[in-house]
Amino acid sequence: MSDPVIVGVDGSASSIVAVEVAAREAHLRGVGLRIVHAFGQASGHRPVGAPPWNAADHGLEPMVRGALARAEERAYTIAPDIEITRSVVAGEALEVLEIESRSASLAVVGSRGLGSFSGLLLGSTAVHLAAHGQCPLMVVRGRPDPAGAVILAVDGSTAGEAAVEFAFAEAALRKAPLVALHVWNTFSERAYEGPGDPLTAVVADADRVREAEQHLLDETVASWQKVHPQVVVERCLVRSRIRPALIDASRGAQLVVTGARGRGGFTGLLLGSVSQALLHHAHCPVTVVRGRE
Repeated sequence: MSDPVIVGVDGSASSIVAVEVAAREAHLRGVGLRIVHAFGQASGHRPVGAPPWNAADHGLEPMVRGALARAEERAYTIAPDIEITRSVVAGEALEVLEIESRSASLAVVGSRGLGSFSGLLLGSTAVHLAAHGQCPLMVVRGRPDPAGAVILAVDGSTAGEAAVEFAFAEAALRKAPLVALHVWNTFSERAYEGPGDPLTAVVADADRVREAEQHLLDETVASWQKVHPQVVVERCLVRSRIRPALIDASRGAQLVVTGARGRGGFTGLLLGSVSQALLHHAHCPVTVVRGRE
């Protein structure tokens, strides 16, 4: 692993906390940290006939000397041994960070930046990167505390395999226990398997479903336990509503890892309802890992 950790900075308090977390992640991985600030608008969004972009109009120098310098200072305080670079790029944050993510091992952002509307729980940059970024995205929210277990939201999907791999590696890096949490209920299961069966059918045999879901959990975890034998793993099967159960479990965790979308997502969606719920409501940082395409 040699690609740096990148962190988006816009001068907000949320982004400065993200810098601290990103510095810690870079130290754990033994890689550099790249602090990224996007300013202005993408050229495609400038009105026809508008004057050329002018750096002075955007207060770039105060940002470089002020917020970015403070962010770099804060990062060195957390991890004095890492290499830190700054990347100041003209363009919208959504586009800039997506491009930067192509050469990163992890992207880190705060839950809300300066551009978020009052009352929103999560900024648009975080949502966009979770759906479109080219590397795992960590959204810093709740209490960025290095104590507690790493929670893996197990969904049994093929796309979710990348999240499983990431969660085991992250638990190993942090020397933390891993809780592989699989939440199930009968409302999302089909009662029959034939092609003509009703789509709204609900399974009545809860014992059979529980047995199948336990097998899914065991199969998901088994191979990666062999790769990371040093990681203490707790397999946790819970019958409940999926989103509330995962959010509640995040209260005592240091990190929740989830895939971008699981088995229940509509075809074509890049970000599922479970990952979105965690990004908006979890009590600790959340990492969304997109499946390999």
